Amino acid sequence: MRIKWFSFIRIAGLLSVLTYHFFQNSYPGGFIGVDIFFTFSGFLITALMIDEFAKTRHFKLIKFYQRRFNRIVPPLLLAILVVMPFTYLVSPDYVTGIGKQIAAAMGFTTNYFEIATGGSYESKFIPHLFVHTWSLAVEMHFYILWGLIVACVVRWMHKSNGDKKGMVVSFRAIIASISLVFALVSVILMGLRSFNLTDYSAVYFSSLTHCFPFFVGAVTASFTGIATVPKRFQQALSRARFLPTIVSLVVAFVFLVMLGFVMHFDSQETYLGGILLASLITAFAIVKARTLHNLTPNINEPKWATFIADISYSMYLYHWPLFVIFSQRMNTISAVIMTIIIGVPFSALSYYIIEPLLAGKQPRDIKNTALLKPIKTGLTAGGVILLVIAVVVVKTAPNLTQLDQKLWISSLYQARDNMTTSKTVIQADIKQQQAAKDKHKQSATIPKGVSIIGDSVTAGTRDYLQKNVADSTVDAAGERTMQLAYDVMMRAQANHLLRENVVLSIGTNALAGTNEQLEKLIYDLKPGHRLILVTPYDGRADETWNSSKLAKFERTLPQKYNFITIADWQNMARKHPEVFEGTDGVHFAGRHEGDVIYAQTVNDGLKEAAKTPVKK
Repeated sequence: MRIKWFSFIRIAGLLSVLTYHFFQNSYPGGFIGVDIFFTFSGFLITALMIDEFAKTRHFKLIKFYQRRFNRIVPPLLLAILVVMPFTYLVSPDYVTGIGKQIAAAMGFTTNYFEIATGGSYESKFIPHLFVHTWSLAVEMHFYILWGLIVACVVRWMHKSNGDKKGMVVSFRAIIASISLVFALVSVILMGLRSFNLTDYSAVYFSSLTHCFPFFVGAVTASFTGIATVPKRFQQALSRARFLPTIVSLVVAFVFLVMLGFVMHFDSQETYLGGILLASLITAFAIVKARTLHNLTPNINEPKWATFIADISYSMYLYHWPLFVIFSQRMNTISAVIMTIIIGVPFSALSYYIIEPLLAGKQPRDIKNTALLKPIKTGLTAGGVILLVIAVVVVKTAPNLTQLDQKLWISSLYQARDNMTTSKTVIQADIKQQQAAKDKHKQSATIPKGVSIIGDSVTAGTRDYLQKNVADSTVDAAGERTMQLAYDVMMRAQANHLLRENVVLSIGTNALAGTNEQLEKLIYDLKPGHRLILVTPYDGRADETWNSSKLAKFERTLPQKYNFITIADWQNMARKHPEVFEGTDGVHFAGRHEGDVIYAQTVNDGLKEAAKTPVKK
């Protein structure tokens, strides 16, 4: 039984996700489209389970898993195979570790693969082509768990020898209770784990913390349904009126669109109730769409809506990798158009032809059975060719991106320099001890030159900096915050290794309270030093981001402290957008042009600093 108007729930989820991925800065909360899908899936699957139990008093677990496998796996495999030839259009960086990504996608463990590898849903230098399959992993985990639970409930009910007539009512009540408990536990876990985080990806990816939309849908199904409807909801349907119902449905969609504009992935409010609110609004929309179905017996759902809903799952699979690839070769609008031009036909092919054939059914849109054999032959040949290409791509894929290679090499140099520093400190201690024995005082002099303390941006250009910033040492590491930079500076200062000019290039990992940490760093910097602050740049950031707030704050400091100078990397980087094409908007992918302008920014800051006094 197909419920009219449910297609618009699927369309709302698809458009939300696509808009978010295509125009993330303009529609920052569009990731709730996944939660629309989750809630609808939980409703649909549970409603069908109730229908099956009401009709047969049984639930066939193996058949359930088989249906889920046939619906999910073939489109996923086809999408992976189709995407592989397009990877030749971009840098090998984009297929780094692609074999592991494919294995995680096909094994429905992408969410935990991303957590284990430190993946971020929003911020990644080279985005994984199949990172979006994290949602399939959570969905599959739900199907496996929920199928087992429902099967156990049915078996227990048969053993309890309950009233045959009341079994369906009892079944609904049990399903509703279990769903509600699971939903509450998951919501609470998400809220608790969201505290004291700077990147919420692990909470967002986890099946434990992000499964509650499915159970919100399951609770909704328990009180409503598809073919089998409880008496109370049947009474509600009989009292419903067309105009209030359709207005309520439209209002629900409007609220979901508004949430997409106001919610942010990196905001704790999203995890303390934002995602839950999106799921509850979706559940409300599902009930209203189900009601509208009964109120419109003589009105058919538009064919275009049915078509989009049919291909929504496959289109979700294609859109992300294709957009990532095309966006490296053309502007955003062109990339979106190409993604749709290629994604829609393959999605339709998957849903209307390939999936029925693999399930042993005749595609309903192929009336001439004589065409089936050549179609099968052509699809098989095409599949073999795509499989060969995919194997070649996986075999030849690099293990590290160019940036990762640079950071790895930088870390080796950093380790070497740390050993040299340790040797210098030991030698200095020996000299001080000898001076003490001779009863001579040795004053701690501040060495001339430049100490550069930075994060991953600095680490990526470390070698070039040391060669092109005179008399400098570089201490840089990925994920370095202001507090960690403070610790590095204090150690160098305590060991008399901090040079006269201190260049601080920290801020892309700015946390709440970074301004206060910087003030503490300034206060604890000993006299005799100058401080050059390199403003952070993030091409994705607006004025509300911590990095943007830090840059604005840093520009006010020279007015307050005469020993502070600004090396304005933020403004310099904005003048050279070509350096960041195809990157995360923070790093410049090891491009020589980026090395040059970054070093130039630091040197310009040092020239200005030379005109200022040291700290008194």
